[in-house]
Amino acid sequence: MIAFKDITLADKNTITAFTMNSNRRNCDLSFSNLCSWRFLYDTQFAVVDNFLVFKFWAEGQLAYMMPIGTGDLKAVLWKLIEDAQKEKQQFCMLGVCSCTRADLEEILPGQFIFTEDRDYADYIYLRSDLATLKGKKFQAKRNHINRFRNTYPNYEYAPITPDRIQECLDLEAEWCKTNNCDQQEGTGNERRALIYALHNFEALGLTGGILHVDSKIVAFTFGMPINHETFGVHVEKADTNIDGAYAMINYEFANRIPEQYIYINREEDLGIEGLRKAKLSYQPVTILEKYMACLQEHPMDMVKW
Repeated sequence: MIAFKDITLADKNTITAFTMNSNRRNCDLSFSNLCSWRFLYDTQFAVVDNFLVFKFWAEGQLAYMMPIGTGDLKAVLWKLIEDAQKEKQQFCMLGVCSCTRADLEEILPGQFIFTEDRDYADYIYLRSDLATLKGKKFQAKRNHINRFRNTYPNYEYAPITPDRIQECLDLEAEWCKTNNCDQQEGTGNERRALIYALHNFEALGLTGGILHVDSKIVAFTFGMPINHETFGVHVEKADTNIDGAYAMINYEFANRIPEQYIYINREEDLGIEGLRKAKLSYQPVTILEKYMACLQEHPMDMVKW
């Protein structure tokens, strides 16, 4: 059986050595997401034959991710299949995007059943689009920005630093209270992951920004690179009483993301109608489809993660 171990903050360099050199843009591969959500999925990892592999439990069912690395992918897949068999579990992988689906179909043709869940597709944008909002398609967004500037001419943007973490926690608590997030499993889990990330901000390698109006925090956001060309924005919270706060924090942060990152991944919409509308309004260049891939002889009900 593969010697998997729990993910800890000390594993950042080991894991990002693989993910940063990968061409995959999935938000699931962000080290911050892997660490911050480990409480829910019992996420573990191992390095096998120069491949990084992940193992976790989603809704009580064992699942893996597509290996990341170079070498004999087929051999590593068989080792994962054997690991699942030793666990007396079905073999399935979550977060399989179109390119890795093609790899699976080439290596083990006809062996997998692929099931897509649109709610878990990632929204990927050009960094230059979000940082400039140029062109007719972004006219409405520029109007939001201009209206915010006219209404709050004294607003300030600042990076998240250790002394500003408490401000973010306070705004998150207010947001949670307004949206009754503790009464819903999904938002309750998100809150736990967010609080962990803020408390371990520097150790995770996160960067972020805060928006102030009259010296009071009205929005914050943070994220980290997913790979060498894609930056992941994991969290964006704003005071909904401040019109345009979401648009403004989005715009300001996009302007601070280094130009080496061509793409920004703003993660899934989880099937929430308002969130889907908002993410589509920013004109993604890719809606990254992700599949659950299960061996034909091991059917598995669709699981959420």
